[in-house]
Amino acid sequence: MTSAQVDHGQGGRRAAEVADAAPAGEGYQRALGSRQIQMIAIGGAIGTGLFLGAGKAISKAGPSLILAYAVAGLVIFFIMRALGELLMYRPVSGSFSEYAREFIGPFAGFVTGWTYWLFWVVTGITEVTAAAQYMTFWFSIPPWVSALIFTIILYGVNLISVKLFGELEFWFSMVKVTAIVGMILICAGILILGFSDAGDTASVTHLWADGGFFPHGIKGTLMTLQIVMFAFLAVELVGVTAGESKDPKTVLPKAINTVPWRIAVFYVGALVMILSVVPWTVFSPDVSPFVEAFDKMGLGLGAGIVNFVVLTAALSSCNSGMYSTGRMLRDLALNGQGPRLFTRLTRSGTPLVGTTFSAALMLVGVWINYQWPGDAFTYVVSFATISGMWAWIMILVSQLRYRRLADRGVLPQSAFRAPGAPYTSVFALAFIAVVVVMMGIDKDTRISLYCAPLWAALLGVSYLVLKARNPGNRAFAKS
Repeated sequence: MTSAQVDHGQGGRRAAEVADAAPAGEGYQRALGSRQIQMIAIGGAIGTGLFLGAGKAISKAGPSLILAYAVAGLVIFFIMRALGELLMYRPVSGSFSEYAREFIGPFAGFVTGWTYWLFWVVTGITEVTAAAQYMTFWFSIPPWVSALIFTIILYGVNLISVKLFGELEFWFSMVKVTAIVGMILICAGILILGFSDAGDTASVTHLWADGGFFPHGIKGTLMTLQIVMFAFLAVELVGVTAGESKDPKTVLPKAINTVPWRIAVFYVGALVMILSVVPWTVFSPDVSPFVEAFDKMGLGLGAGIVNFVVLTAALSSCNSGMYSTGRMLRDLALNGQGPRLFTRLTRSGTPLVGTTFSAALMLVGVWINYQWPGDAFTYVVSFATISGMWAWIMILVSQLRYRRLADRGVLPQSAFRAPGAPYTSVFALAFIAVVVVMMGIDKDTRISLYCAPLWAALLGVSYLVLKARNPGNRAFAKS
């Protein structure tokens, strides 16, 4: 039974029946345990946006980047608690599009599902391409060979079982977590004991002594918000695992509640330590701050270590893309908003056709990226940030509408209510609006705002065609 079939007018009992029935009918196997869900949640907040993108952000904002990550992290927590409230109301694998479909309308669900699918396809293309380039650090092999091998391996992992996907993601996340914790401990040791080449100059005064905490003013800090938010994309992936978690009503709240300390340690803590040991003026926008920090400390192995970590981060992102795209396509197909072919599952409960279709597109995209680097492909890649934030907007709007219905007694109350809502959700929406404005001001990111209307127009036409061909389908009727 789909969310389009919910009849709000019949009150809480009817809604509760739908909430209970929907997950059971998805056909997935609940094979993801607490350990795997926790690491997927942690790994979703740590990606190449931190390991590589922070260099450019540091050059724009200086030490105030720490504040940008802290404020944005708080917004991410509000988004995740809004998602958690919805997940405890009805834990389903196609969560974002399902909630948008139920609480906003069938077109919103259609747009959200296809947009989130595109986000992960584009992200998968760029990440597997990047992973292939990282391999050239150690081996003289053509990048396309590495990209092909990585795609085939991750495709196979995702088809075998969701448990294997979760296990691989667990170890990918473990590498990223270990690298950041190791960097923090090394920096703390330098600050306290004064060892390494940076020991004589390391000091927390670097956070305000080199041009102040806001060396480029408040505007410089605001201009980094799109880079900061890009780094947090995929943190919502834990919501997609709801339909395959062994105990979603216990595991998911625990994973979501770890968001504040994850951001405090892995983003704020890491940046405080790095910028205390090495002055922010030393960092180059085109080089990973982790690599440069290792170099300034006189630790020659730094480049190789960071290269291994960013390789892991890229493969982790591509692995997540394989996982989420197949489930989004199946959710759309189950609701009549995509080809029925995508509903097929393997014996192990993985979406065969949807995952295969997405993996094939990733391979085509990798080939295009190698043939014509930059140019038109750059415009497609720039769309990733705005499409990822669309999922966050839909989560927040859906939660606001759900809360209104639950408070009126039309729907059952969630066991994991978002604290401070609806005010926190409204604040998060306002913050995202500021980020979009900053993207429009920055010429490097403005192109993504040009791509969005084109994608919206394509989806609008597709939706009207599907609706005309299926006039009696309840997937296109308002709930």
